[in-house]
Amino acid sequence: SWTSSEMSELFLRYLGPNWLKKPADQSIWKRIERIPEVELWRIHERRRERLVAFARKRLIEQLKRRGASSSELEKAHEVLNPEALTIGFARRFATYKRATLLLKDLDRLKKLLTNKNKPVQIIFAGKAHPQDDEGKRLIKKLIHIARQEDMRGHIVFLENYDINVARYLVEGVDVWMNTPRRPMEASGTSGMKVIPNGGLNLSVIDGWWVEGYDTDTGWAIGAGEDYENPDYQDDVESKNLYDVLENEIVPLFYDRNGEKPPRNWIAMMKSSMMKLGPVFNTNRMVREYTEKYYSHAFECWRHLSADHFARARQVAEWKQYIQANWQKVRIVNTLLEKREAEVGYALKILAEVSLGAIKSDDVSVQVYSGLLDIDRNIVDGVIEEMKCVETLPDGMAKYEGYIACDESGQFGYSVRIVPKHPDIAGRFDLEMIRWINDPFELDINAENAHQQEVTVG
Repeated sequence: SWTSSEMSELFLRYLGPNWLKKPADQSIWKRIERIPEVELWRIHERRRERLVAFARKRLIEQLKRRGASSSELEKAHEVLNPEALTIGFARRFATYKRATLLLKDLDRLKKLLTNKNKPVQIIFAGKAHPQDDEGKRLIKKLIHIARQEDMRGHIVFLENYDINVARYLVEGVDVWMNTPRRPMEASGTSGMKVIPNGGLNLSVIDGWWVEGYDTDTGWAIGAGEDYENPDYQDDVESKNLYDVLENEIVPLFYDRNGEKPPRNWIAMMKSSMMKLGPVFNTNRMVREYTEKYYSHAFECWRHLSADHFARARQVAEWKQYIQANWQKVRIVNTLLEKREAEVGYALKILAEVSLGAIKSDDVSVQVYSGLLDIDRNIVDGVIEEMKCVETLPDGMAKYEGYIACDESGQFGYSVRIVPKHPDIAGRFDLEMIRWINDPFELDINAENAHQQEVTVG
């Protein structure tokens, strides 16, 4: 587990012994409300103090390896402030991770870090692939800035990143920062590790943070926008990052009544643990994989392997039959019910298809529809299976379906055919699909309570 020993003992006292046995049980995590603010904050501050001490020790070792002067070594004993808001960033230094996003406006960064009343500090750690020259360049730039006189003591880069360094960081930071270039983040598991340790996440809405973010569990950089121009994206999101730090995170951390703990900050710590703790843990992940995939895969294997794989042979023969006759499958014609519709109306669409030697039970005829973006591509398309209403001679058949006009705007739709069988893995198992040749578009105007003419593009 990545949970610190102090937090584990705290959970044992207030959550009970089952927090380790049933980490996905929300009712157990709900008991975090019982933990006294002072006790939780005392443990969190102790972990931050240990992180600072660890970082100083590692920095001194780094300086000694480079043959630093005695004065430099002496200064290293005073870097970082055990009471300051501490931000952590540690991961592989791939370029899409954008480790230097916070360094785009150095003047603004200096004001943020050197505020005597509300100091902020950042601890970086990580490695670049030996052949990733751009990643190594980012580390070089980061170290250069950290060595500047006005930045010294406020930014630290820890070399030789390993699991031990990661443990100290996820256990001791106040905020875990993640700045990937959306939409390239696959997951971002490091941010999950700070949750049971009381750390809060500050991240681009990508990877796991798409599911984990809420206004009471952490902070978002941007609102999940996608950009075509990466330089423009960096400018926009770096400014937003500074805004969030200056206007939300720093004020909340230092919002205290005298020497008392920051109550609103602690409330967010508790909310993050209660909401995200039972979801982002390995037990929940393994259980969900088992329920959604492994169990189904096992049942499928058992079904197909019964009677000396008789069913598997039938499926193989069916696939050969579909592949041999797919070339003759086509959509002959489609007909939309009418050209005007109110928002909320379900537009009927008819399709006449030619299946050749393939039976109607062996295919799924579908209508695919959704709002169009600026490039006239369907966004968040919805698939509705059409119903066979009439079988005709020579492999012809008629199908009926509906397009749900749920919101205003310009919609796009098309009709397609895919193979269908109860024993294949999915509708794209055979990698076969037949679309209608002509793309259609229709307008739904909420203001005028009707839709515009259907246009053929």
